[in-house]
Amino acid sequence: MDPNLFYWRSHGQSFASRLQIWVNLLNPISLLCSDAEIQKAHASLGSGEKSKKDSSALNLSLSSVHGDSGAVLPLVFRPPAFLPISAPLVVASFLPHNNIKPALFWQFLLQSYSAGFNYANRNYSSEKQDKQTRLKQLLLIAGTVSYATCAGTLPQVLINRLGIRNAPVQTFFRSILPIPLSAALAFFSVFTIRSEESETGIQVFDSNGNPVGVSKAAGKKAVKETALSRAALFGITGAAPNLLVLLLQSTRFFKRNSLLVAPLRHISVAFILGLMIPVSFSLFPQLGTIKKKTLEEALQAAAVDGHLFYHRGL
Repeated sequence: MDPNLFYWRSHGQSFASRLQIWVNLLNPISLLCSDAEIQKAHASLGSGEKSKKDSSALNLSLSSVHGDSGAVLPLVFRPPAFLPISAPLVVASFLPHNNIKPALFWQFLLQSYSAGFNYANRNYSSEKQDKQTRLKQLLLIAGTVSYATCAGTLPQVLINRLGIRNAPVQTFFRSILPIPLSAALAFFSVFTIRSEESETGIQVFDSNGNPVGVSKAAGKKAVKETALSRAALFGITGAAPNLLVLLLQSTRFFKRNSLLVAPLRHISVAFILGLMIPVSFSLFPQLGTIKKKTLEEALQAAAVDGHLFYHRGL
């Protein structure tokens, strides 16, 4: 088992501990480190006890190295890069556009980045590296991005095509409908991009960190947990700013300064996204557990402690 996963096993079993770890890991300063520095930090980690002594190397390794392969993640798809890159895309995707083209453009960028992040941070411990599998993944990514882009633009399409001018109806399509839609598309993106894990399974480990086989049940559980966490991230990011603006609009100050409402909404979207990223990443353990009774029969004998471990991905 990779040293990163050993650390998550001993320190990341409670939500509070995971949240504290992710707050430290999401520091964008780590993006300035070179691949050589990251590889050196990862190589210096030994057991969980040893890694405690070098917190800077540990944080750099956890935030920049993939838990399965030990390879350095692409710069733009590392967890610390998620907020700086996705924030402007999320804010722009929630803007009330006048026509379809800008809505389509921003949705395409957001869905493309989300798909790339999901793919780079997947669990590929049992993935085949042949041409057929790679072609399948490329087609899956292209299809997911295309579908999610069109679906994300749907509210703007309906407003334009139906010629909706009624203010309450426009508010529904621009402020309310995008909330469940963005959550559903976030779930869909993870679920489809990482469908290979559910089909072929992922590697599972015993209590000593030794690989004992490949489990489809663990793969399905890992994908489902990650998809739910991503849906929570985008759903709450869309809902909370609307509730905040709704409350503030009734105050005397904002009634006098109505032009401040739009900037406040955009700033609050970025702010809530920044708060929700470590929370959503912490909803489920990075090194998850799967109970013996839900495992395949061939693997149940290896679950001496009543469960096995698996890397959830991100």
